[in-house]
Amino acid sequence: MTSAGDDLAGNGQLMRVAQRTGKRISITIDGREIGATAGDSVLAAVLTHGRQLRELEFGGSPRAGFCLMGACQDCWVWLETGGRIRACTTLVADGMAIRTSGSP
Repeated sequence: MTSAGDDLAGNGQLMRVAQRTGKRISITIDGREIGATAGDSVLAAVLTHGRQLRELEFGGSPRAGFCLMGACQDCWVWLETGGRIRACTTLVADGMAIRTSGSP
């Protein structure tokens, strides 16, 4: 099974067209640390570093968000501390640790 952490080498699905001025922070996705900018959504942070957010539970197809406004539930991920979040509407926090498959 592939996860977001398997493709975080700068080969991102998204590319910034303007430099962000927010504070640089780090988050962990599936055990791999990545850089993000304060104010980014979890989804934006992950997709600037990788090609997908997670895999669909039924069949394993890659998912990268769908509606991008919190309505479709396609971007659910899990916090290492417990609980699910929508990656498209949750802002990154310094030290945040996320799992893209299965609950912790």
